Parts: sequence; structure tokens; C-alpha cells
Amino acid sequence: MLNYIFRRLGYMLVTLFLITILGYLIVELPPGSYVETEVSRLRQQGLNLNAEQITALTARYGLDKPAYERFVIWASHFIRGDFGQAFSVNLPVKRIIGDRLGYTMLISVLSMLVVWGLSIPIGVYSATHRYTIPDYMITAMQFIGMAIPGFLIALILMVFAQKYLGQQVGGLFSSKYMNAPWSVDKVIDLFSHLWIPVIVLAFGGTAGLSRVMRANLLDVLNMQYIQTARAKGLKENTVIWKHAVRNSLHVVIMMMGGILPGIISGETITAMVLNMPTTGPMYFSALINQDTYLAVTFLVFLAILLLLGNLLADILLAVVDPRIRYE
Repeated sequence: MLNYIFRRLGYMLVTLFLITILGYLIVELPPGSYVETEVSRLRQQGLNLNAEQITALTARYGLDKPAYERFVIWASHFIRGDFGQAFSVNLPVKRIIGDRLGYTMLISVLSMLVVWGLSIPIGVYSATHRYTIPDYMITAMQFIGMAIPGFLIALILMVFAQKYLGQQVGGLFSSKYMNAPWSVDKVIDLFSHLWIPVIVLAFGGTAGLSRVMRANLLDVLNMQYIQTARAKGLKENTVIWKHAVRNSLHVVIMMMGGILPGIISGETITAMVLNMPTTGPMYFSALINQDTYLAVTFLVFLAILLLLGNLLADILLAVVDPRIRYE
């Protein structure tokens, strides 16, 4: 088992190195630079910059160096925990991401727990009661969940919370706790606002994953060893949960590797609608403004989450099916 984990760790490090190079190149591909964006913004405000001022701005942000040299400098500092300077706000990238990453991870982890906690039982129930009225109702809800965009659900829940629950919507805190120091009341207020983004982010994921679980379980229930287990007189719950469900989790576990970064990157529009201080809008703004170090750092963090999720999925697959670790 340890050899299996070490092999996966080796693959993960090589993949992360390649993703870092590719991600930096992709961010650098669009024409222009942050300086050109900043100069255009200043000129729209009526400030005319001469060539010397533009050259000074270029040198200030380190954009007078070749792209490969900037990458080497950034990568060498990244290893030491220095992610560079965000051009747009003139602050360290570590501070900007750190201020938002905690809220993003909290919302994403809660959403992921909801997705997994609901998808497997719903998928199992739908597969074991197929072609019944509850199965048809579940299927209809699954298609609705996959079809409706998250921002529309967010708007519906905001109207519901404000009109029928009397709750202040938008953001993660009420106005009186926005800038208040942390306390028990502020934590309670935070969780009273979290249910809207968690439901929005988990709705579509639950619909899709429960469909996958249903389809996999239906395939497994038709296999010979399931019929043999029933013929031996095992209880139906034992046949379903101990034998069938365990062997139908393979595809579901493999999908787990992409759930967390998918939720984080997919919450951008929802975060804009709900006015949440998370990383999605920050990443979008960094890409628009060509804020290289901020955009690339966040991209690398998403890649790390994806690779860690895949590593965890590989380990769980080896636990569920010991044959995998010997491949």
C-alpha cells in the first residue's frame, strides 16, 4: 500500500510542475499586460502618462523582464511561500488569497459533504425502487438540478430568505457583524448565511452524482454474484449495502477528485450574485486585469486541490478494491 501511495505522490509532483508551467504560459498568452490595462484606466480618468512614466510602471511591476525570467523568479519564491505581489491592489498575493481562502474552503467543504451525504442514499434508493413514483420524482428533480444554473437558484433563495424568513441577504454576515471581531455570535451569524451558497453549490452536484450512483448500482445489481448472494439467503439490505453499493462506488470515488476544485472554480458567478468575499470573483478579476501573479497562484492552488483530491480518490479506490494497488 505504501509503494502505491508513493507512486501516486511522484506522479502528482510531476503533474503539478507541468501544470505550473502551462498555467503561467496560459495567463501570459493574451496580448498586452497589466501596465497597458492600468495606463488605459488612468487615461480614461484624464491622466496622460508620458513614456518615462509608463517605463517606470513597467519596471515597478517587473514586466520589463522576459516571461521565462519572471516565471523562474516567481516559482523560486513560490516554493518559499512568497507568491509575489498583486498588481491591481499592490498587496502580497498571500494576504489577498489568505483573506478569502478560508471562506471559500468552508463553503466548498460543506457543499461537498452535502453532495456526498445526499447523492449516495438518493442514488441507492432510486436504483432499488426503479420505475416507481418516487423514482420518477427523483429523476425529474435530478434533471431540474442539472438544468437550472446556480445563479438562478441563488436569486430564488435570496428572495425566499428575505421575503419569508426576514433574513438579510448578500454577503456572509449581517451588517452589524461585518467588521466586528470574531465571537460566538458572529460565528452563528456566519452559519445562518451559509445555507444559501451551500444549497446553490450542492444542488447541481447532488443531481449529477446521484444519477451516476443510480446507473452504476443498476449495473451491479444485474451481476451474477448479487443473484448468488440472494440465493444464499442473505438479507436484502446486506446484499445492497455490503456487496452491491461497495462495488458500484468506483466511478463515484473517481469523480470525487474533481469535486472540490470544481466547486471552488464554479462558485464565481454565485459569489458575485450573493456578494460573497470568496476567491472566485477575485480570480475572475485577476484574469480580466492580467494580474499575473495573483491569477497564476490561484490556478496553482486549484491544481493542488485537484491533485490532492485525485490522490485521496486513488487511496479510497485501493481500500474499496485491493486489486488496484497491485496494478
